[in-house]
Amino acid sequence: MSIAPTTDIPVLAAATSRLLATVDALREERLAEPSLLPGWTRGHVLAHIARNADGLTNLLTGARTGAPTPMYPSPEAREEGIRAGAKRSLAAHAADLRASAARFDAAVAAMPDAAWAAEVPHRLGAFPASGVVARRIEEVEYHHVDLGLPQAYAPGDWPEAFVRHQLARVSARFAGREGLPSLCLVDTDHPADAEGEPDPRSVHDTGAPRGSHHADVTVIGPGSALLAWLTGRSDGGGLDVLLGSAQAPDPVAALPALPPLG
Repeated sequence: MSIAPTTDIPVLAAATSRLLATVDALREERLAEPSLLPGWTRGHVLAHIARNADGLTNLLTGARTGAPTPMYPSPEAREEGIRAGAKRSLAAHAADLRASAARFDAAVAAMPDAAWAAEVPHRLGAFPASGVVARRIEEVEYHHVDLGLPQAYAPGDWPEAFVRHQLARVSARFAGREGLPSLCLVDTDHPADAEGEPDPRSVHDTGAPRGSHHADVTVIGPGSALLAWLTGRSDGGGLDVLLGSAQAPDPVAALPALPPLG
C-alpha cells in the first residue's frame, strides 16, 4: 500500500464501506458490550473512529491553509470526545461515522497538490500530509477488528496489501528495542519457491540478518495472525514458534512480551 493519496483514497473508501456494513448490522444492545480495547465498549470504539476522522481532517486543513493544526486541542479533549459519544444510540453512531467520513473525504478533495508535502503535527512525530490518508486506513482497519465481532470482521479479513504493508512497518518499529529478542516473522501466506527459499515478502526481521536461523525467536503463521499478535490483538494462538532452531512446545508461552507501539 502506497502512501500516495491517489492510491490510498479508494483503499480507504473500501475499508470505510466494510466498517459501515458491520455497524449497520449491529444490534443496539451490543454497543455497551466490551470491545477488544481494555476499558472501552464498542460504543467507545465507534466514537473514537469518528473523532479520529475529524482529527485527521484538522491535519489536512492545517496543511492546506498553512496554519499547522493539531488533531485535538488537547489529550483531555480527545478523551472527552470519546466519552461523550460512547453511549449514543446505534443510529447516532452510524450517522456520526458517515458524517465524519464525509468531512474527511471533503478535506482530501480540497487539498491542492503542493499541500500534500506539508508536514503535519502528530504526537508520535510530524509527518508529510501525504501520509494522512494511510493513517486513516490504519485507524479504520485496526479498530474495525477492535469492535470484537469476529463473525463480522476479524484479522483474517484484513486485505492482503494492508497486512503486508503493516507487517513491514510494525516489525521495523520493534527493531532494536531494548530487552526484546531479535525476531524473524515468517508469513506463510507467501510460500517458498521450488528451491525452498522464502518469498522475500514473507520474512520480516527485527534486529537480525535475514533468515530464521539468525534470530532468537522465529514466529511463523499467516500474515494476518502475525500482525494481530504484533499489534496486541491476539495472544499468538495458532502461530508456530522456534527458539533458535528448536520448536517451542508451547508457542504462546514462548512468545516474547512486546513493548507498546506508542
